[in-house]
Formats: sequence, structure tokens, C-alpha cells
Amino acid sequence: MKSADKRVLVLLSGGIDSSTCLAMAVKEHGKENVFALILFYGQKHSQELNCAKNVAEYYGVKTRNIDLSSVFAGSDCPLIQGSHTEIPKKSYSEQLKSSNGHPVVTYVPFRNGLFLSVAAACALSENCSEIIYGAHADDSAGNAYPDTSPAFNAAMNKAIFTGSGEALTLTAPFENSSKKDIVKIGLTLGVPYELTWSCYEGEKEPCGKCGTCLDRAAAFEANNAVDPAIKSEN
Repeated sequence: MKSADKRVLVLLSGGIDSSTCLAMAVKEHGKENVFALILFYGQKHSQELNCAKNVAEYYGVKTRNIDLSSVFAGSDCPLIQGSHTEIPKKSYSEQLKSSNGHPVVTYVPFRNGLFLSVAAACALSENCSEIIYGAHADDSAGNAYPDTSPAFNAAMNKAIFTGSGEALTLTAPFENSSKKDIVKIGLTLGVPYELTWSCYEGEKEPCGKCGTCLDRAAAFEANNAVDPAIKSEN
């Protein structure tokens, strides 16, 4: 039975985590009660934006696109246009060994704090009572991305709930789950992972070497599944 009396907003990036969140929301609430927010933050490529659009169209949900790129214009994060910093070609665990407890270099400064604040304003305008986003345990492990941690999510939920007059809540259903767990759920739901994009590089095909590519490959391998977004050479 769908919760047809409740409208929800899903932050949709076009990757595995947010696309799985969208699938879960549609299953629970029905596509007519799900609103997808797609945010451009100045990333170097458009693949993930196109993928977010395609995933939203697949599920038939209403969307809104917002440009936040000017906020991060001064950042030297390698994901941002104009940055001269190279994207590391190694796993997050390897990156953390040399970060001295600091976030990894691909951390976009307080991006999720900004995203969730914008989402709260949009959610209230769209008569939604819940924001759903795909932060997960692998991202927050070792302080890689501190704005995905359970402590951050709890603080943002409190701020959003209070600031909305107790009309809006934040849910991060995967905050204690790994990428492997998310893929397992998504495969069960039939999420169209062939439409998603994870790579930080802006090439036509995933590089297969950056942290998010390595995480994605490991998650599918752990589920004994083939990533449908990877074209076969045969």
C-alpha cells in the first residue's frame, strides 16, 4: 500500500545512491507524490545531470533544476570547473591514509549543507513533508565526507524540522548502509542502473580508477552482479 497522503522530495544526483532512494520513494508513495530536485554545483561535466534527468523521466516524477555553481566558484576542489587539482586515482581508504583525519580532496565545501537547505525551501513550496537523500556509511567513514555523517544528518534534521515549523523532516535511509547494501536493495527494486553515472571524470566512459568508480565496481562485484552501465568489450 502506498502512502498517498504524503509528498516527499528526493535529492537526485543521477548516481546509484540517490536513484535507489528515488525508486524506494516511488514504490512507497507513488510517483505523483514524489518530487526530484536536481542541483548543478559547478561540476566539471554534465553526465550526472543528464543521468538524473533520465532517471527521473524513467520513474515519471516531477523535477526542478537549480544552478548553485556560483557558491563554489572559488573552490579548488577537483570536482569543480576551473580547479587545477587532480582527481585522485585511488580508493577512499587509500586517500584517508594520507589525509591526517581531514576530508578527502574531492570533498566539496559543505555541499550537502547547502543542498539540504535549498531542498528544505523547495520541499515546503511543493507541499512535501520529507526530504530524502542518499548519504551512506562508506562516504562518512574516516571523515571522508563529514557532511554525510549520522551526526550531520541528525543536526540538519533538527534544524529543518525546527525551521519549517515542524512541518518537514530529513531522512537519510542509507546512513548506516554500505554501497554494497544499496546496490543489493536497488537490484531487488529493478533500479535502472544503466542510466546512472558515478565517475568524477568528465569523459564519455567512466575512468574506473577514481574513488567513486572503485566503490561502484566493488559494490556490484560484492552482489555478484554486472554493472549495466559498463559496456561489454565483447
